[in-house]
Amino acid sequence: MLVHRKLATGFTLIELMIVVAIVAILAAIAVPSYMDYVTRGKLTEAYNGLSAYRVLMEQYYQDNRTYSNGGVCGVPSAASNYKYFALACTINANGGYTATMQGNANGGATVAAFSFSIDDTNARTTPTVATGWGTNGETCWVVRKGGDCQ
Repeated sequence: MLVHRKLATGFTLIELMIVVAIVAILAAIAVPSYMDYVTRGKLTEAYNGLSAYRVLMEQYYQDNRTYSNGGVCGVPSAASNYKYFALACTINANGGYTATMQGNANGGATVAAFSFSIDDTNARTTPTVATGWGTNGETCWVVRKGGDCQ
């Protein structure tokens, strides 16, 4: 009598190990790229906030012919409007102003390392950046790793 063996189906251990290795390699590439993407998304809060604040300060200047209101910036900096950054404004000795957005802990350690500023002459700077995102003191707003500017 003939006995028919049933064919084995499924994956061998080596095939499974190869698939796991490929997935690990893809994850090692994708996760850091995704984290940079998320950080860039959070940084836009600073650019948008500073740009909007500058418009308000220029409107204040047009109405009052000064940026100062008793030694402080004419437009109060509403800190509650921002999730990942804190806005601060100071009056310079020449009567101009400098508005700065400093990252906070809500955005994670990378965002907290950033600060962006703009002044009455529309000079945009990045006084501090996270490691790998450029060098401190950039004369633009850093938007990508490597120091790419906006």
